[in-house]
Amino acid sequence: MLFERKKRRITRLLLVEDEPLVAFDAEHLLIAEHYQVVATVDRVARAVSIIADGQAIDLVLVDVELADGSGVDVARAAAGRGIPVLFVTANCPSEASALAVGCLVKPFAQRDLLAAIRAIEATLEGAAPRRLPSGFRLFARAGLSEPDAA
Repeated sequence: MLFERKKRRITRLLLVEDEPLVAFDAEHLLIAEHYQVVATVDRVARAVSIIADGQAIDLVLVDVELADGSGVDVARAAAGRGIPVLFVTANCPSEASALAVGCLVKPFAQRDLLAAIRAIEATLEGAAPRRLPSGFRLFARAGLSEPDAA
């Protein structure tokens, strides 16, 4: 096909957010943009369980301050399986660059969330992102190591 879309590398997302409105808006935006949301969860334990179950996940979007703990623990679990992480938070943790591929500051515009995902995808493919959205920091291939041997 002449105008066929390029196949995405990132299609399956795990959304970890305990603010219901933010989670709802993000999930609906991502689905409308043809991403598959594997799950939307609001607890660290549930997110870690989904990651440990071995489901196919291309990117974890996680808030840092969750009701039952820290999204940093979710990022560690994802990094242990070689799954890239995008922190979506008002306060990017100091260890973010060691655990994640980027950090998007809340509140964010929907277009900035999509642009952040595209920037991460470009980085995973070894290309330079076309543009970085407002409030987004991209970490140089951090968190993209091979999964731990289990």
